Amino acid sequence: MAAKEPEIIRDKDQMRRWSRAMRSQGKTVGLVPTMGYLHDGHVSLIREAHNHTDLIVVSIYVNPGQFSPSEDLSTYPSDFHGDIQKLMAVPGGVDVVFNPHNLYDHGTSKNANANAAARASDDARAGNGGSGAVSCVEENGLGHETWVRVERLEKGMCGQSRPVFFRGVATIVSKLFNIVEPDVAVFGKKDYQQWRIIQRMVRDLDFGIRVIGSEIVREKDGLAMSSRNVRLSPEEREKALSISKSLSRARLAAAKGQTNCKELRDLVTQAIHESGGRLDYAEIVDQESLEQAKEIRSPVVFCVAAWFGKVRLIDNMEINI
Repeated sequence: MAAKEPEIIRDKDQMRRWSRAMRSQGKTVGLVPTMGYLHDGHVSLIREAHNHTDLIVVSIYVNPGQFSPSEDLSTYPSDFHGDIQKLMAVPGGVDVVFNPHNLYDHGTSKNANANAAARASDDARAGNGGSGAVSCVEENGLGHETWVRVERLEKGMCGQSRPVFFRGVATIVSKLFNIVEPDVAVFGKKDYQQWRIIQRMVRDLDFGIRVIGSEIVREKDGLAMSSRNVRLSPEEREKALSISKSLSRARLAAAKGQTNCKELRDLVTQAIHESGGRLDYAEIVDQESLEQAKEIRSPVVFCVAAWFGKVRLIDNMEINI
């Protein structure tokens, strides 16, 4: 059986027309938002989406709105051609790849159309499928200025060290929801805080979309799959295993009756420090409210972010006792 080649759509109005046409035929549409450089973790999201909808849209868009000035947007890995090949290899395939160039360009600049054409030409010559990231702020004051915030859930953990991150995530996901108009959207639970924020945003803003969290996919040695893993040196990658190993030990300790969160956090913190990692945070929080827990009395999730070399990794494990 020949591999299914997805339709590639770059224009947001065309994307919206496609979705509306499919839904008018009684078909359901699932969305899997990604920033590209796909791996088996992304494939698992697509497989999950196939369980819930008739048609699948995968968005590939490196969102500049979630990067702060100190974070190098230009170093985010990309391989659009490789991504398409991986999508074609997924059982059942995907129907559309939505790959816009700049979702923050509203054509307000006099030269917007000319600049967009020039960028598209450059992308075509580079063979990157138009996925090059660009700034979302225009100096002339006519650019994008509307942001979505989930005020309480975004404050802790990743929101503490990356204060603009979830503002950018919630905004771009809102834009994708308004463009694609899916029935279902699938997010990975590796980005646990992000998943809960999107769920809350959908509830609070009355999006008619079912948000599904898909379980973390790990390498054979336990490292949570991430597009950033490719930037780890072999030595750093080995050291990074301290995250998943220590989380597993903490979950086992909790299952055996250790419910003091400080002692469980100390276990993970020590393991990461001893392996040469630089801890961003290690927090045990309620699975829904994301409020910090002192004792485990209800379902919690142990979330960790740590640096190994120049690579920031996140991971988590749910603890249900």
